[in-house]
Amino acid sequence: MNKPFRFKEFTIHQDATAMKVGTDGVLLGAWCNLEMYPDTILDIGAGTGVISLMIAQRCDAMTIDAVEVDEEAYEQTVQNFEASDWGDRLYGYNASFQDFAAEIEEEEESYDLIVSNPPFYTDAFETQNDARNKARFTSSLSFEELLEGVSKIIAEDGIFTTIIPYKEETEFINLAVQNKLFLNRVCRVRGNATTEIKRSLLEFSKHPKQLLETTLTIETGRHQYTEEYILLTQDFYLKM
Repeated sequence: MNKPFRFKEFTIHQDATAMKVGTDGVLLGAWCNLEMYPDTILDIGAGTGVISLMIAQRCDAMTIDAVEVDEEAYEQTVQNFEASDWGDRLYGYNASFQDFAAEIEEEEESYDLIVSNPPFYTDAFETQNDARNKARFTSSLSFEELLEGVSKIIAEDGIFTTIIPYKEETEFINLAVQNKLFLNRVCRVRGNATTEIKRSLLEFSKHPKQLLETTLTIETGRHQYTEEYILLTQDFYLKM
């Protein structure tokens, strides 16, 4: 699993980070809305930098910042950025999101688009691997802290997009409303037609709008992908 993950236009080295390239990150990088031509973008919890790189491939934003608390993951993210065609637009920061957001707020800066594939397992399931815990458990960044920080540094017409477990969706949306962030778009994802919905892709803004709801099924059979999933990811995966 430590082998580099090759996409059509960039490669992700992942030998130094606990969290490898996964479907969640690719879904988020492909699904997030870039129609408003964002100039400033923030990726919270960058991991390997895959989401930032997908966004750099998809748009011309001049500033794509990626904040990552784990030092080894941060270093790997920067390495992946520098090896890409878009290194001059991608910037890594080794900090907790809480500290980073406080600094951005103090400087009175904001982001047009914020994306996050956040940690979402609770403490009960923590492992012996500290780096993996930090990357994947809510103790390092709770949903409350994530939404509170986002609400402070998102532009007035900005968008916040995330992917979370479907079972957490209602609570997350309620927490977002408390932070004056309103759900505009949701896509609920299942592995195949017979499995339960596992993930929710969510898009928020500061302004309530008519909700756009969709569902996405990834496979019809083992490694047999649906047309909608191919359409979403074909610019990235080598074999799509």
